Amino acid sequence: MYILITAATSAQAYKLKNSLNSTYIILGDYMDLPAIMLKNANMIKLPSPASASYAHEMLTLCLDKQINSVYTLKDEERRLLAEAEQLFREFGIELHHI
Repeated sequence: MYILITAATSAQAYKLKNSLNSTYIILGDYMDLPAIMLKNANMIKLPSPASASYAHEMLTLCLDKQINSVYTLKDEERRLLAEAEQLFREFGIELHHI
């Protein structure tokens, strides 16, 4: 199982990645990422929080990528996923709001 850290373009994401000290970490961001970054298997494009179905898109992504733990670093992501926390919990996905 994998850990997803959002806000991949931020220094905070890399700092958290290093502190978790795991080889099963995926970094993701909904902001535009350079194509070279997306070629890395541990970097993915996330759904936009502006989407009306953001929580469900994130849940689908987590299930598809075998992610069981999500660290949200941006306020908007944190707020929207907190509203769907019970749904994620039902699928065994733990949300961490930092």
